[in-house]
Amino acid sequence: MAEDGGNTGRMDTHGHCDPRFSRVREVFDAHFADGLELGAAFAVFLDGEPVVDLWGGIADRRDGRAWERDTPVLAYSCTKAVTATAAQVLAERGLLDVAAPVADVWPEFARRGKERVTVEHLLTHQAGLPVIEEQVPVEEFEDQAAIADRLAGQEPIWEPGTAHGYHALTYGFLVGEVIRRVSGKSVSEIVTAEISGPLGLELWVGAPDDVAARAARLSAGERPRPPADAPADPAADPPAEPVEAELPGQGPGDPVYEMARAALDRNSLMNRALGNPPIHRLPGGANNPVVLRAGWPAMGAVTTARGLAGFYRDLVAGRIVRPETLREATRRRVNGPDRVLFVDSSFGLGYMRPALTFLTPARGVESAFGHTGMGGSQGLGDVEHGLGMAYTMNRMAGAASGNLRAHRLAEAVYESLPRTHPSH
Repeated sequence: MAEDGGNTGRMDTHGHCDPRFSRVREVFDAHFADGLELGAAFAVFLDGEPVVDLWGGIADRRDGRAWERDTPVLAYSCTKAVTATAAQVLAERGLLDVAAPVADVWPEFARRGKERVTVEHLLTHQAGLPVIEEQVPVEEFEDQAAIADRLAGQEPIWEPGTAHGYHALTYGFLVGEVIRRVSGKSVSEIVTAEISGPLGLELWVGAPDDVAARAARLSAGERPRPPADAPADPAADPPAEPVEAELPGQGPGDPVYEMARAALDRNSLMNRALGNPPIHRLPGGANNPVVLRAGWPAMGAVTTARGLAGFYRDLVAGRIVRPETLREATRRRVNGPDRVLFVDSSFGLGYMRPALTFLTPARGVESAFGHTGMGGSQGLGDVEHGLGMAYTMNRMAGAASGNLRAHRLAEAVYESLPRTHPSH
């Protein structure tokens, strides 16, 4: 359970910043000075070389433990891009056909109008299964196959392939089950064996006990008080505005307004998508070891900023999948109003593309890809500009789409790039 973060973040920050990227350090330090951070880290690779590796603040406000260079933290939906990459690794080997029906490898899925749902529909949030209808019991949290079986028995909310809506948690159980069926391994096992292990990345989809023990503890930032009937865990569910008249946006019909209004309603599609499995039922919520070790493929990555940035460095460099595979996987497949989040979102095969849900500086609008994580974390790759970067933190932002901390840092990175990149 996220806790009150207060304004207790340390003002001292540490690490390396190439002089060309001095503006990045200014922004990073300013976030602490302005009371926006508790603990955080930011790392950037340019053409494979580390140009930024910064960290600072407090990893656990209960005991004041400092955020160190190797402090990992739960990065929520940044995980989805890692899971998408695991799927592409299998696709390159001929084990997975993203255009094929899910039922080809998961026969039990072919129920209640899902016979023609493809793997691509799962990866692009078009399957119409953003919600697990029956509440998942706590004792089932570490049984991903059982949770996937619940989804196999459901009817889609919309006709698959006709719209997209963010599958906040179900994305991982659906894609993860397909990966298990074709490989015999979990996403966690694929990532360890094929990606983070060989490349030496501090990135785990499901943290070993020793990693979970030193992980930063998520804390809630300052935010308006949620309604009395809201779910109890602010790390698992988006905070709500206290009065509808105070909602942002231009009023009814405006996507930003509608997204904020949905946060008021515990029965909204958005809150139902974010709130089951009900993480708030565990002591400590998302900080509970059960969550950290479960390895949910939609939100279970525990990583350092350097580890997540290194993942994008290696992905951009062609060390995980071939360049043509990545190019096809990051091609926009859906773009526009999101049935769950209301605002515009855009996806390739599991990777976010620039949209209101993945704010990107102007120079990266056509080339950047990656994924945000609830509370503010973000991973980003950009082949055209040779970039891999990641931001991690433990002070949760008060909105489902995070806040502007990662965006400000990314802006400083792009502003610091030479006007003409060698890859042009």
